[in-house]
Amino acid sequence: MTILVTGSAGFIGFHVARRLLERGEAVAGLDNLNAYYDPSLKAARLAILEAHGTYRHARLDLADREGVAALFAEAKPQAVIHLAAQAGVRYSLENPHAYGESNLVGFLNVLEGCRAAAACNLVYASTSSVYGANGKLPFSVHEAATHPITLYAATKLANEAMAHAYAHLFGIPCTGLRFFTVYGPWGRPDMSPIKFLSAILDGRPIEVYGQGRMQRDFTYVDDIVDGVVAALDRPAQVDPAWDPLRPDPATSGVAPWRVLNLGAGRPVELMRYIQVFEETLGKRAILEMLPMQPGDVTNTEAAVAATRAALGYEPKVSIEEGVGRFVAWYRDYYGR
Repeated sequence: MTILVTGSAGFIGFHVARRLLERGEAVAGLDNLNAYYDPSLKAARLAILEAHGTYRHARLDLADREGVAALFAEAKPQAVIHLAAQAGVRYSLENPHAYGESNLVGFLNVLEGCRAAAACNLVYASTSSVYGANGKLPFSVHEAATHPITLYAATKLANEAMAHAYAHLFGIPCTGLRFFTVYGPWGRPDMSPIKFLSAILDGRPIEVYGQGRMQRDFTYVDDIVDGVVAALDRPAQVDPAWDPLRPDPATSGVAPWRVLNLGAGRPVELMRYIQVFEETLGKRAILEMLPMQPGDVTNTEAAVAATRAALGYEPKVSIEEGVGRFVAWYRDYYGR
């Protein structure tokens, strides 16, 4: 079976593609290797994937309609894991059009590719940010997500609706996975782990937003990969119990479609998160306490019972173990 993984040189896409290759799958990767962050990190990830004989890469922009269509026609994937997107909540305030091109036009091109290639299963990345102004914790897929507070979240919510339409019209099984604050080796430089770790090592202040009172459901990347691969292996189906008079936002009675949370289900206060870095490094952090930033929410926590029931999902890695693994990778990769 050939599996198309978009964003294969990205943080999560790299880990997913490597897991699939290690279990013997053929992987067609798509990534445009753009300069949103250091392309050398993406190139290093890609070199690991290309060492596998069953990996082949297409350097391609998702918004390139003809290029994406040609890739689907050539690769003929039997399944698609769509992880490429313009990431970053705060960056969406600076460059909104990048999100329209990648997350909306690009996602439509992927859906059309699945339709043309008759791909049997689509698994795609959504985000916990879709819960937006909802303050009811833990965040449940069975509660309607109707009030996103950033453009990034709005594009991902639109992806979920677009996927439902294509699942209904063309029978493409679609699973949207709402990721919660993913961290781990090979992570992006614009994310908090590398920012915090490099600041502590350099003796620079860490910018601590929300006065450090925020909580996040930090989820180690290997646990995320477990969920993604499980969704690949267990395609979405029409929900026979779905009631159109009381519609469940997480499933569908007219389409093989669902949305699921992928989180640890164990929220950690930001100050405890920083403390784990301090304990791992044996060095205190310098803290610069700042107010909340636009688009941030105070707390996130994933309700994962539905994911456990659907996929057998069971996150295993604690924040202490995960940060330890991340620090070990960082020191090795960056020679620090």
